Amino acid sequence: MTAQTSAHNAYKQNSVTTASPGDLTLMLYNGCLKFLHKAKLAIQDKKIQEKNTNLQKAQAIISELMATLNMDIEVSKNMMALYEYMNTRLVEANIRNDISIIEEVEGLVTEFRDTWKEVIRINRQQQYGNGDRI
Repeated sequence: MTAQTSAHNAYKQNSVTTASPGDLTLMLYNGCLKFLHKAKLAIQDKKIQEKNTNLQKAQAIISELMATLNMDIEVSKNMMALYEYMNTRLVEANIRNDISIIEEVEGLVTEFRDTWKEVIRINRQQQYGNGDRI
């Protein structure tokens, strides 16, 4: 391991340990998208084990997102159903080596991620003001 790699890994670890819960959720969405992308490439390259590994990582992230839902909030019930749907679709994509199913799930994850980014932005704006003041 080079010093640069070691420094990068330390930076990544520090980013995770100091991130807010909102930022951690954003990291999960981005990680899920990364693994979905890698799974699509693996299917194209006929690397079945790599496809399987990356789809399982994406499913693990979706399962983690499911575990963090507050089921006392009505919207969480809808999100749970969508997360369950995405996990089911990823199992199908894995069995069928179907890139179009992965792209369908990518679309849903991207929508969730983009919505979450907007929520974080609005919360920060409300917490810290609109930035017009010095």
